Amino acid sequence: MDYYLGDIRIVAMNFAPKGWALCNGQILPVQQNQALFSLLGTFYGGNGTTTFALPNLQGRVSLGVGRNPNSGTTYAQGQMAGTQNVTLLPSQLPAHNHFFAANNAPGTTTAPAGTYFADSVAPDLDFSNAGLNTVMAPGALSATGSSAPLPIQQPYLGLTFIIATTGMYPSRN
Repeated sequence: MDYYLGDIRIVAMNFAPKGWALCNGQILPVQQNQALFSLLGTFYGGNGTTTFALPNLQGRVSLGVGRNPNSGTTYAQGQMAGTQNVTLLPSQLPAHNHFFAANNAPGTTTAPAGTYFADSVAPDLDFSNAGLNTVMAPGALSATGSSAPLPIQQPYLGLTFIIATTGMYPSRN
């Protein structure tokens, strides 16, 4: 089978065969891998003088470089970005309603503290002019959301990415 130096393949086994290395970000010496370094440079790390890094595809998806015609975003060779979780702010949520809790038992007080709205009975025992910041029963207004991160990870299947450390040197023509 012919392959180029620097080819990346996805395999179902959990090791890299002879002539291949895992795409796990490992640092390699330039001196012993000059041909591969000439292709990868420091796109994936290393100091460029004595070391360079292989791509790290552990827990990542690959993405074509260049400009995305839909979003206008440009992706550079070796660029890493993204997150598996995001915490949304209230300003990022769509408009929505919360349910207000009440019951149909006859009202017994004009003081709303620790109570629910009730069925109106004379003399209007279901209202209060107690002012703002009165605390009603904990369930009077339904709570929605929390500050917990929201997982946004797409479905996945773990496979092994490997890179050819030997092979034909690719020509640019």
